[in-house]
Amino acid sequence: MACYRYIELNPVRASMIADPADYPWTSYQANALGQSNPLLTPHHAYLALGEDTIARLAAYRAWVKKGRRELTDPPSRRSPTSVGSLHRLRAQSSAGTLACMPRRPRLQLAGTPLHVTQRGVNRCAIFIDDLDRRHFYDLLCEAMAEHHIGVHAYVFMGNHVHLLLTPVDRDALSRAMRNVGQCYVQAFNKRHRRSGTLWQGRFKSCLVDTERYLMTVYRYIELNPVRAAMVALPEQYRWSSVHANLGLSEDRLVSPHPVFLAQDRDPQTRAASYRAWLREGVGEDELTSIRAHLEQERALGDAKFQAMIEKALGRPVHVRHRGRPRRSDRSLDEG
Repeated sequence: MACYRYIELNPVRASMIADPADYPWTSYQANALGQSNPLLTPHHAYLALGEDTIARLAAYRAWVKKGRRELTDPPSRRSPTSVGSLHRLRAQSSAGTLACMPRRPRLQLAGTPLHVTQRGVNRCAIFIDDLDRRHFYDLLCEAMAEHHIGVHAYVFMGNHVHLLLTPVDRDALSRAMRNVGQCYVQAFNKRHRRSGTLWQGRFKSCLVDTERYLMTVYRYIELNPVRAAMVALPEQYRWSSVHANLGLSEDRLVSPHPVFLAQDRDPQTRAASYRAWLREGVGEDELTSIRAHLEQERALGDAKFQAMIEKALGRPVHVRHRGRPRRSDRSLDEG
């Protein structure tokens, strides 16, 4: 957040204006005043200033105002800490060693399934054609095999992807997705003669309870093209794991989860059962729950599963609703 303030107070330090709100060509109007700006993607540290948009904007204005007040104070009254921080930011920026704020660790447990999504920046397309999708698929196959991650379901949409997978090592997924993301963006930019980022921040993930919720996430992922009105039936969409899970074709990326295999020993009977499960669709409550847990990167499951994850990781695992969090959640978030 010090970098946010350092950047947006540049016109004030240059004596161009007295109030950052008076300078139109910075991100201050969006971050402090709530104006729309398609260029910006808020960092999670900024979003953590408040669940409510109005409260977050007010907290950010107060944070910038504190820095502005210290700039206008006479040198004798300025905080040594603020002056030192400014010098450090300038020095680190010049040297190229300016560190990012630490990210909150993901909720991950080895051997526990994760629902993962990666989106294009500002919801832009991440695939232009099937050559892009094939390259991403090949990179994904290599990375998942190298890091021993089982992929149970996937779908490649126009501007995002969904994956249901199980890593055997807690940190394997981050390494694999980093490798895939970097290699894909380099090839994508070169092929389409573009530059800059393609992804909207880091990928999102949430733990999934295998007892009840795993098959619902299977269905949620493979019905994405149907919900988007791209096809009438999920098997009509090419870039999805549904073909393997329905026994229609082989897919080297797909490793069926034991819960999926437990539906029936006979592959044909299992495929018929799964087809019927898909035809039932995803209810509105299930859609809302899956999306909320994925957006906030919490643990999707029943109370017993969530209690187990919370005890194991010492982190809040429930979806946080609007408003001030409960004291117990705050203590876990701040720990």
